[in-house]
Amino acid sequence: MDARTPLIAGNWKMFKTPQEAARDAAALAELVKGVEGVDVMIAPTFACLVPVAQALEGSAVALGAQNMHWETEGAYTGELSGPMLKAAGCSHVIIGHSERRQYFGETDETVNKKVKAALEAGLKAVLCIGETEEERDQEKTLNVLDKQLKDGLKDIFPGSGEDALVVAYEPVWAIGTGKTATDDQAQEAHAFIRKVLAELLGKDLAKSTRILYGGSVKPANIAQLMSKPDIDGGLVGGASLDPETFSQIVKFQ
Repeated sequence: MDARTPLIAGNWKMFKTPQEAARDAAALAELVKGVEGVDVMIAPTFACLVPVAQALEGSAVALGAQNMHWETEGAYTGELSGPMLKAAGCSHVIIGHSERRQYFGETDETVNKKVKAALEAGLKAVLCIGETEEERDQEKTLNVLDKQLKDGLKDIFPGSGEDALVVAYEPVWAIGTGKTATDDQAQEAHAFIRKVLAELLGKDLAKSTRILYGGSVKPANIAQLMSKPDIDGGLVGGASLDPETFSQIVKFQ
């Protein structure tokens, strides 16, 4: 994994009230206190960002958002911009999650706009890509990843957002299903992603960019996944909701 620091990120999706989120964030911060050699981030709902930021103050746990708009402000009811997320205490933002693509019409074009806006706002962009089960069965996985990466990172040039881009490979068929890509399947996808990143951003940036695996990550499988050379962490869904369980994933080493 060279010098890349692992990142374990929790996507809380549409769970937890602000009170519950602040309580669990504080509990997590205490559980991972003193853990070295791994970065930790949690992404609660928009309504929970400020109380969670307050609960995490002084801890090593970073705060992320689950989505953002590409404009800085305007008549976009229900949306939040990059500067707003920064002001709320966020350092990261998840972009293009498969649930956003599936249920809310997210496209590679809108993903591209959001990645650019996130980098311009000084946020670390966690770009999600991944194939459906049908696409994998048709052996289209690498074609899908190639297109999603190239379209999602269009006109983002070498050096722009250095250390600010994270890619999350999430096979759609493994999200919330209990299914997990085998270590070798995940490594094959991650190695291919790094190869495409080298074409797009240059070898140095590709080598330093963290690529996370997402899709039913849990304490029982994280260590084996992390043993692969191109897997640099996890984007964790359901298993991130419980502070104790998530802390076990963070402490995979």
